[in-house]
Amino acid sequence: MRIMKITKIRTVFLMAALVIVVGSVMFTNNLATQLADEEKKKMELWAEATRQLVVADENTDIDFVSSIIRNNTRIPVYMTDADGNFLQSRNVKEPKKNVDEFYKKKIAHLRETTEPIEVRISDDIVQYIYYEDSTLLSRLQWFPYVQFSVILIFVLIVLSALQISQRSEQNRVWIGLSKETAHQLGTPISSLNAWTELLADTYPQDQLIPKMRQDVDRLQIIAERFSKIGSEPELKPHDLNAIVASTIDYMRHRTSQKVNFEVSLSKPHVALVSEPLISWVVENICKNAIDAMEGQGTLTIDVSEQDKSVVVDISDTGKGIERGLFSTIFDPGFTTKERGWGLGLSLSKRIVEDYHHGRIFVLRSSVGRGTTFRIKLPQA
Repeated sequence: MRIMKITKIRTVFLMAALVIVVGSVMFTNNLATQLADEEKKKMELWAEATRQLVVADENTDIDFVSSIIRNNTRIPVYMTDADGNFLQSRNVKEPKKNVDEFYKKKIAHLRETTEPIEVRISDDIVQYIYYEDSTLLSRLQWFPYVQFSVILIFVLIVLSALQISQRSEQNRVWIGLSKETAHQLGTPISSLNAWTELLADTYPQDQLIPKMRQDVDRLQIIAERFSKIGSEPELKPHDLNAIVASTIDYMRHRTSQKVNFEVSLSKPHVALVSEPLISWVVENICKNAIDAMEGQGTLTIDVSEQDKSVVVDISDTGKGIERGLFSTIFDPGFTTKERGWGLGLSLSKRIVEDYHHGRIFVLRSSVGRGTTFRIKLPQA
């Protein structure tokens, strides 16, 4: 329920952020358009003041006209003659070198991109005024992009926080479920231990009782595994060959004879691991492989060393996995089985990567041919 609530909050937040961005961009663009219109009117007035100053007579208010020209302190202005030759400029930051070349290129660019304001001094003399956006207008035009970037960063931070919160909630669910499972298994396992001891004393020659005791011990190991989920495990140097051999030996006698186990174990490969947890990971991957082969095929397990890591490759000849699902299969709740909670691979990933600082991933897979899972653990 809480996870669904977080998803809903995330959707609402994204929609609100989108509305804010769109509204802000529209408002800023409208403001920039108005400011551009005002600057155009100011430049037309400035052009007329320039003309009045040139043709001034005794009736012209020179002070008023000059004040109009002086008041333009923000808009870069370029004045040319009828042939496009540069005459003068205002509010332009000139380079220290090649000033003439600077104005020549600037005027050429403005003549191609903007419409000049005509200043007719007389019937024979015409000048043109080109202008650029003021610093304020330029900044305002860039403001939506800056604002969008800030909002995007803020949205990403919030989404990351929500995702972390969601994962934390999932972690608490899985950890609580695991510990509760271990707790619930404790009482019947203790009872089964007592019954097997009683049966062993009553029927000491019965060959099935040791088998029963092995299964009860296995239940005890499983309960121990679940109890360790969520707690920092104690890592010790262990030979991965021994862990894999023990796990496969247990499974071999409880799997269809149509499944062929091929185990390649050479020299000892020691890694810092929690034996019960890593054994559970290997067992879980092997069970998934057997299910994928539908109880018939070849299961290959190879233990080796690579880049200061102990590598366990588990290959099957089953149905295979589509490439697009290579990472999805480790998500909590993902399963292709009719029965199952989809927790096995998720817990395996948590055990290998969070507790052992290793990696577990699909090394390769081909639909209809099989899959290889790789487990990498740091060497001791």
